[in-house]
Amino acid sequence: MRLNYRHLYYFWRVAAEGNLTAVAKKLHVSQSALSSQIRQLEESTNTQLFDRSGRRMTLTDAGQRVLGYANDIFAKGEELESMLRHGMEPEAQMLRIGMLSTLSRNFIDHLVTPLLIDRKIRFTLHANTLDGLLDGLARHQLDVALTNGDVRGSDEQLWQSQLLASQPVSIVGPPELRPETTFPHGYDGKYWVLPSRDSEVRRAFDGLCTLWQYAPDIQAEADDMAMLRLLARDGDALAVLPTVVVRDEIQRGQLVEYMTLPNVFEYFYAITIKRSYVPTALQTLLVDIGRVE
Repeated sequence: MRLNYRHLYYFWRVAAEGNLTAVAKKLHVSQSALSSQIRQLEESTNTQLFDRSGRRMTLTDAGQRVLGYANDIFAKGEELESMLRHGMEPEAQMLRIGMLSTLSRNFIDHLVTPLLIDRKIRFTLHANTLDGLLDGLARHQLDVALTNGDVRGSDEQLWQSQLLASQPVSIVGPPELRPETTFPHGYDGKYWVLPSRDSEVRRAFDGLCTLWQYAPDIQAEADDMAMLRLLARDGDALAVLPTVVVRDEIQRGQLVEYMTLPNVFEYFYAITIKRSYVPTALQTLLVDIGRVE
C-alpha cells in the first residue's frame, strides 16, 4: 500500500480547520467529493480518523496522531517549495512550545530570548498541566514541553528528556526583615509563603527545617511560581523559591536574598517525543537553551 497524499492533504485541511463546508469551498470541490476522499483514506489505511455525528466530524485518537504527522509532512513540503522557488531556507519556521503552568515566567522569558533574535523562527507558547503537555506532545500538537520535572518513557510512548538548567533555591524577603544571624537563628516570629507540599523545593525546605528543629509559621502556600512571586512581593512574609522568579524585585530592592539553601535546586527540562524528523527550529532551540546558566 502507498499512502495517497492527496487524500491525506484533504484530511489535513479538514482536521486543521474543523469545518468540512469551509474547506470544500476553499479547495473548490464539493462537500461530498471531499468527504469521499477522506473515507477512501480511512478505508485504505483501515483506520477511522473521524467520529461522525450528523454534520459534526470529530477527530478520533488515531486521527489526532495522523494529524500530527500530517502537520510535519506538509510543513516540510512548504519548506521544500520555498527552497525550490527561492534557492534558500524558508523565511520562517514555526515552533510550538508548551510550558508547565506553574513554571517561572522569568525563566521562560530567559529561555525564549534567543528565539526573539532569530528572525527565521516563529513560535507559540502554550501553558498547561504536565498531563496536558504530554498529551499535546503525543498528539504532535507540541514540538517541545518545558517543565521542572523529569519524565520517564513507557512501553507505548518514549519521552526524551533533556536537562536544560538548574537554579539554586533561596530564602528571600523584605530588606527590613532580614535577620542578622544564620538560619534558623533570628527566624522566630517570621511568617512564610511556601511552595505546595508536593513540590521538590518544599520537601527540601521541610527537610532542612526538620534538621534544625525549626517550625515555620506558614501563612500561605501556592503551587504557582508567579503566585509565590506576588505573595513575596506584596506581603511581609519570607518566601522560598529560585531567585530567578523574583529577579526584578531583587533588582529594584523590594526583596533581598537572605540565604541560599544548601544543595537545593530547581531543575528545568525540555521534554520531546521520539520522532523520525526533528524540525531545524527545535534543534536550534534545544542547543541554545541548553547553554542557559
